[in-house]
Amino acid sequence: MNNTYLKNYLSVLFFFSFSHSNFAYAENKPAIKLGMSTALTGPAKQIGEQLYLGSNIYFNKLNKNGGINGAHVELIVADDGYEPKRAVSNTRRFIYQDKVDALFGAMGTPTSFAVLPILEQLQIPYLMPYSGAKFLHYQPTINVFNIRASYDDEADEQIKYLVEENNHTRIGFLIQADEFGLVVESGLRESLAKHNLKPVKVARYQRNSNDIKDALKALKASGATAICLVGTYKPLSEFINSAYEQQFMPDYTSISFASSNDLFARLKYPSKLMATEVIPNPNKCNAYWCTEFFKDMAAAQVSTPSRLHFEGYLNAMVFSAAAQRCPQPLQHNCLMQRLNIIFSEDKQINALFVNKTDKNKHTVYRSVF
Repeated sequence: MNNTYLKNYLSVLFFFSFSHSNFAYAENKPAIKLGMSTALTGPAKQIGEQLYLGSNIYFNKLNKNGGINGAHVELIVADDGYEPKRAVSNTRRFIYQDKVDALFGAMGTPTSFAVLPILEQLQIPYLMPYSGAKFLHYQPTINVFNIRASYDDEADEQIKYLVEENNHTRIGFLIQADEFGLVVESGLRESLAKHNLKPVKVARYQRNSNDIKDALKALKASGATAICLVGTYKPLSEFINSAYEQQFMPDYTSISFASSNDLFARLKYPSKLMATEVIPNPNKCNAYWCTEFFKDMAAAQVSTPSRLHFEGYLNAMVFSAAAQRCPQPLQHNCLMQRLNIIFSEDKQINALFVNKTDKNKHTVYRSVF
């Protein structure tokens, strides 16, 4: 087996033994197979590892207690390093070799965009992608289900924070140079335009690179008083730290994809940074699933549960809640029908994700460094 393609990969060695001990039941029912292509190596690996671990902990608990109507869930994960070509290879292998029932928790916009032709052709469910891209949210051409708010919703929240609450008018963008960056940049531009503003400068850097020197030079020269950051935690933290060392200290916002926990942990100096989030902070949440999350993390001996663990956990929980309402073997049509009404059917899930003032939108939260 290719070393980038692993079943039940875990970054925590203990959890290998924990996970493989929970599949000894439901002998007479076929497993429900889910394929997850994510970053387990490379500069964004901490995002993929945490999402996967959170999902797998929930599924292990579920399997230990009988699975979904007697069928256990097998989460098959493959490392794509946050690179589109590898995501395509993984997706084909999931579908044609592993015969998965759905694609689950895929990480990223460029990777999702790369597999779009496959998804359009086969209409296999594409569930809970780690992306807020427009093509996954607005009139999608594929069988997709999201629990995340869109990047447009996050952009609106960031511009509200910068313009309405902090009176910034000279706002620059630091953008990852790929489909992800273009999608978020579009939303940010649209949000600025509502205030009759345009970005004073847009600077770009390459995906999976920390080389932000040219971008920093350009944004510093622009006179921007605030910068919207679009990327992953390593290059963004490199930018903020380097800017501070050059006495350039604008206000910042960051998109949820960056992983605020990992971004904040890498900041060396005082900085004014607000990150939009699509999942509530489990440490400040009293909802039923927040409490269950901490119980299950403790049982799995995860000492520092994160927001990304929580997102992966919630992805697995929402999938399972919908699948439980379908007969076995699991059929695509039933699964998608149940998922598409889950927010109206389940009050506990609704409370975590649905905007209280606009029920057609998902809630956008904030984290502040």
